[in-house]
Amino acid sequence: MGVIANTNLRVAQSSFGRYFKLAGSGVEKERTNTSFFGEIRAGAATWVTMAYIVAVNALVVSLSGGPCECDASLGACPNTDYLACVEVVRRDLITGTAAICAISCVLMGSIANLPLALAPGLGGSAYFTYTVVGVYGARNVSYKTAMAALFLEGLIFMFISVLGIRQWLARHIPMSIRIASGAGIGLFLTFIGLQHSAGIGLVSYNPATLVELGGCPLSDLTDSNLCTARQMRGPTTWLGIMGVFLIIVLTAFRVKGSILYGVLLVGFISWFRGTDFTAFPDTPSGNNRYEYFKKGVDLHLIEKTGAAYDWDFSNGEVWSALGMSRTHRGGNVQENEMCFVQLTSHAPSANPLVTFLFVDIMDTTGTLYSMARFGGFLDEDGDFEGSYPAFIVDAFCITVGTFFGNPPATVYIESGAGIQEGGKTGITAITTGLLFLLTLFFAPVFASFPPWASGPALIAVGSFMISSVREINWDYFGDSVPAFVTIALMPLTYSIAWGLIFGICTYIILNLLIFFIEKLSFGRLKVDQSKREQWKIDSDGGTFFLPDWFVRKYKPDVYEAKMSKKAQRKEAAKLQREMDHETVDVKVIKEEEALGHRIVAADE
Repeated sequence: MGVIANTNLRVAQSSFGRYFKLAGSGVEKERTNTSFFGEIRAGAATWVTMAYIVAVNALVVSLSGGPCECDASLGACPNTDYLACVEVVRRDLITGTAAICAISCVLMGSIANLPLALAPGLGGSAYFTYTVVGVYGARNVSYKTAMAALFLEGLIFMFISVLGIRQWLARHIPMSIRIASGAGIGLFLTFIGLQHSAGIGLVSYNPATLVELGGCPLSDLTDSNLCTARQMRGPTTWLGIMGVFLIIVLTAFRVKGSILYGVLLVGFISWFRGTDFTAFPDTPSGNNRYEYFKKGVDLHLIEKTGAAYDWDFSNGEVWSALGMSRTHRGGNVQENEMCFVQLTSHAPSANPLVTFLFVDIMDTTGTLYSMARFGGFLDEDGDFEGSYPAFIVDAFCITVGTFFGNPPATVYIESGAGIQEGGKTGITAITTGLLFLLTLFFAPVFASFPPWASGPALIAVGSFMISSVREINWDYFGDSVPAFVTIALMPLTYSIAWGLIFGICTYIILNLLIFFIEKLSFGRLKVDQSKREQWKIDSDGGTFFLPDWFVRKYKPDVYEAKMSKKAQRKEAAKLQREMDHETVDVKVIKEEEALGHRIVAADE
């Protein structure tokens, strides 16, 4: 037995291994095909694919201007002093993003024992910057007031998680939509990986069609990601494509760490200067990045965004309708940022606290369950082990994130990279968290992986996740159409939440229309529903969405009945799988016999 295998076995048999239920630990429900070093490798794969969030989230949120205020007496806003303050905010947010990623990942791994990584969501960050606060404070809700609202939203979110409302809602999402959400997230990941901002740049912006074939050199790319010339001649795009093929081929040969190796190789090649695919071109910004990269070790302490709250709600800012005011606290908006303001200026009026709460419920809940399904953690009831503490940790980290000046943290779909690498326990998430902790000290190195290095991992993981579409019930329109809407709208609206919302609404409207038409026609018009998936609201003996710990303590009889039903469903599912397996075996045997007869007949 080698050193690694021996170490894996010793760790599995220790109290540490028993807590995380590693294979060979001997505990009930141990996670099969897991090992200590395998989980560490999976955590590293997750971190590499989402390390870009440290720099990207800081850039997006810093465009709000943070708590900086522009003094018009020093020149037209945004003036030099204001922009210098914004640069400090950006560096604060780099530290804050790495810190909340580290804290949330370690909490998720150690408390929920799940391989799920958390970080500030880019969708939430963009909504915060462009719709709530505005570019350089262009809207009527200040950065500090918005942070106070997010703090309260996190507390409310945690309250409904403790009650079990989120788990109850998630369990009653129709099965086809639950499966479709995983496939939709896979397409969403792929779409991100194909773009320039966080991917290989194969897809670029087009003002007429929104997207088009890109792949042009970075010198031919505008600030709005529009390729002006030389499509598919960009060296970085071809280097990214090479990374995609490398990851897929290594995965096909079952090489452990294929995603990690692909990202590291592309990143390493990109660090050489003087090439057409370098991450440090000979430009002012490229030279600045290279000087930062050469530092190796650098720790920036938060100066302006730490616990930046404004608890004075008497002015009504936090309850104000969005899109109603165009007051510019930060001065004029730069031309290259106007496109974002125009896109968000027509957003529907909403309360920022309520909107964040609603979007977070749909977004984080959908992501959690999709990742759990991708990892094979879901049981017959559509729930998974560790779901209750996972939801509480997820909600708690929203509140904690505001201390560092960040919009809501959420489970990241890049967790699929670690799951694909074999991550099944909390050790994966803890490893990711510890690596984010290292980024606090080695940010110059870790922030230097270019987008075309992490993009191949997102594309590969997306291709793995889309495979779940074969499990959707395509035989009944009431199930298949809502599933299709969910899959299509997640990448096209750039939002997991809106994909789920439209999918669920389509399911309700379509099935209600079929129901009422059948009733109003007195059965003369009927739809064949023999292949429809069964869906009903399980009251659980009147406990509805109450968490298991509450039912177990205060309604033990209901809890025992619930567990008994769950055991029966599990046994029935097991028998069904065995029957399906036997059916397949019989079919294979018959096909082999038929083939043998045809061969004999041909010989005769």
